[in-house]
Amino acid sequence: MEALGLLRIRVRRGINLAVRDIRSSDSYVVVKCGSQRVKTKVMEDNCNPLWNEELTIYIMDLIVPIILCVYDEDTFTKDDKMGDAEIDIKPYVKCLKKKGYEGVSDGTKVEKVEPSSDNCLARESFIVCNKGKLIQEMTLRLKNVECGEVEVEIEWINLPGVKGLHEID
Repeated sequence: MEALGLLRIRVRRGINLAVRDIRSSDSYVVVKCGSQRVKTKVMEDNCNPLWNEELTIYIMDLIVPIILCVYDEDTFTKDDKMGDAEIDIKPYVKCLKKKGYEGVSDGTKVEKVEPSSDNCLARESFIVCNKGKLIQEMTLRLKNVECGEVEVEIEWINLPGVKGLHEID
């Protein structure tokens, strides 16, 4: 099975992440999709880290979940998990397939996605036109932890010679 395209995930920052060391955490983010695994750098002693990193994964199947996990790096023991969230790309992909956003000025909000029990959004999210491309900015509320959010932005990248999103239902 060939890739449908790439998904660029900009991991912006963590907000009020859980403390896993004495007073803070040495936090990093791992994004998993199927057998793929990519990670940010470690931000030492910081529960409000600014990563501002771009991670890229292949999208082979729109059904396979994209899981974001936050960890605290430990030197002598296994890294502590600090929560996880699923990046729901279904509304974004649906918006991409619509087309008709060509020529829309930068910063135009094309679609709004509300938080629900079906997603990990902490607040409403917007799909925005930026330099002729659609991006979705979102703040994800971490699950399986006492507190914490992660701000990310996603952007679809078409691959040359691949059928891409417009050929599938």
